[in-house]
Amino acid sequence: MTESGVTMARVLIIDDDLDIQLLLEDLMRDMGHAPASAGNLADGKALARADDYDLVFLDLDFPEGNGLEILPELARLPSSPEILIITGTGNTKAAEIAFKYGAWDYVRKPFLLEEVSLHITRALQYHAEKTGSKTPAVFKREDIIGQSEPVLVCLDEAAKAAATDGSVLITGETGTGKELFARAIHQNSKRSENHFVIIDCGALPDSLVESVLFGHEKGAFTGADNRRDGLIMQAEGGTLFFDEIGELDMGVQKKLLRTLQERRLRPVGSKREYAVNFRLLAATNRDLERMVRDNDFRGDLLFRIRGMEIKLPPLRERAEDIQSIAFHHIQKFGSRYGFGTKGISNEFIAILKKLDWPGNVRELINVLENSIANADPDPTLVPKHFPPAYRTSLLEGGLEIDSGGCLIPEKTDGFAAGDEFVKWAEYRTHMERTYIRHLLLKSRGDWRTACRCSGFSKSRLYELLKKHNLSLSPK
Repeated sequence: MTESGVTMARVLIIDDDLDIQLLLEDLMRDMGHAPASAGNLADGKALARADDYDLVFLDLDFPEGNGLEILPELARLPSSPEILIITGTGNTKAAEIAFKYGAWDYVRKPFLLEEVSLHITRALQYHAEKTGSKTPAVFKREDIIGQSEPVLVCLDEAAKAAATDGSVLITGETGTGKELFARAIHQNSKRSENHFVIIDCGALPDSLVESVLFGHEKGAFTGADNRRDGLIMQAEGGTLFFDEIGELDMGVQKKLLRTLQERRLRPVGSKREYAVNFRLLAATNRDLERMVRDNDFRGDLLFRIRGMEIKLPPLRERAEDIQSIAFHHIQKFGSRYGFGTKGISNEFIAILKKLDWPGNVRELINVLENSIANADPDPTLVPKHFPPAYRTSLLEGGLEIDSGGCLIPEKTDGFAAGDEFVKWAEYRTHMERTYIRHLLLKSRGDWRTACRCSGFSKSRLYELLKKHNLSLSPK
């Protein structure tokens, strides 16, 4: 037992500054702990994998890269060490990323030993309590598929959210799985036995939105023949999920804010208020902070709904999950439609990974279902089973398919085979054509998207298309 009351701990120091290494090693020994040091990221990872550590000091600034590159791996070590970031720069963006991956704190160089000692003691006390507590329950994730780092981070955040009763804002592009994460939070929470009520804010009828949300009394308006509870009251004891909350009218936002503050609501046409007990989850694909600045969303409401925020990654940032998502949903479709599980060719998977997926997982699932329908009795999915619009965009984007429906490997370097070195003009033309083909693939053949991505004017884009005998997708 050390002077601070913490059992001797194993501490790993990853820093390319030898003076910092020696300083921290001496401090660790003085505090009764056992240090080990590495001067680069590779050695740091090797030591981390070889032993169990309670605390890791991680510098961010290395000649070969940034310490953030190995932070996710360190955070997922079996010993689940606390991580103290040390850096000579005040990069707040780096700090935000470090905290997202669970770093204990962020210390700038130069630092006082007394200050660092306090961080060490508190981090190790927390680690001892954490590892000594009961084994956490398995987080039920159902249709949330993938083991990529961005998804695992979001699942960790969802598990933390499920353990509380606070409001959560889930953000991300359309089709990233915001409702799936909301359901998972509810199903893993203490409210899981009660209702999970979804409110699609974009589909609420303008003339009846208050009635739909807050309910109404008999005779409150023309057609109100009976008293009716609103969706908020239907979530009593459970979870209320506002999908696309950025679509709510400002007047409704004001009334919702009061309900959240007071935990009471007044139905349309009623003279009395009713107590309500629900947990709020919300989702949006819009920038609510910008909407607040533009006076399109209430800042006080944003404060209320964002007790915790989970930012879901787009599919293009977790491409390694595409294959497992495809296998999972093809099995589901096989069971649903009664034709068994179909195989997937390597060429089919290669194309899935090449596409940009602006509609994210939802778009991928739709394409898989359509492809299965096109395959009909065929036992294995191959590129020819893609929906026609996607096959067209593949060709226009430069991915070629042979007569058997297989992907033809793409040549991207522009150098001819053999000993002959290509002329500069030939190489430049080849690479220009390759760039345009990739641009068409990314933009799905839409000229506005292509111009925005590339910086080309419309006339310049059409000039290059004509030069390389390429065309946009037909609309």
